[in-house]
Amino acid sequence: MLRPLLICASLSASVGLAQAQDAVFSTKTLTPETAITAARAAMESCRKQGYQVAVAVVDRTGLTQVLLRDRFAGAHTLEVATNKAWTAASFRMSSMALGVETQAGKPMSGIRNQPRVMAIGGGLMIEGGGNMFGAIGVSGAPGGEADEACAKAGMLAIADGLEF
Repeated sequence: MLRPLLICASLSASVGLAQAQDAVFSTKTLTPETAITAARAAMESCRKQGYQVAVAVVDRTGLTQVLLRDRFAGAHTLEVATNKAWTAASFRMSSMALGVETQAGKPMSGIRNQPRVMAIGGGLMIEGGGNMFGAIGVSGAPGGEADEACAKAGMLAIADGLEF
């Protein structure tokens, strides 16, 4: 008769352990040094093309880790770069892709009216090894495509450290 009672106790303990494991999670975050490397590489890529930009790197929640502005980048570029990175992190897609998905007449068009949303090119998610670490945003180059190209250069500078 004791046997079924022991099985129930054992089953109950294993269910409790599984629930405890599901109650918490862990995430991986970019180190400040990695975020700085990405930002510097993005800025350098733009400089080589003659563009003065601001670059922001945010963590997976959209909080700013690094913000750089080149000497002659416009005052607006600080906020725009940060919001492009925030947009990519928040929506888990590039800010350029969000721009396509939120055009007038599309179901998600109202999202463009939300504060901080930048539905133009220049914001990219930073991913590696199946993890989303954050995002990078660039502002100040002539157009979203040029901003995005510089952001990609920043991501390439840290890609080896993120692939595991």
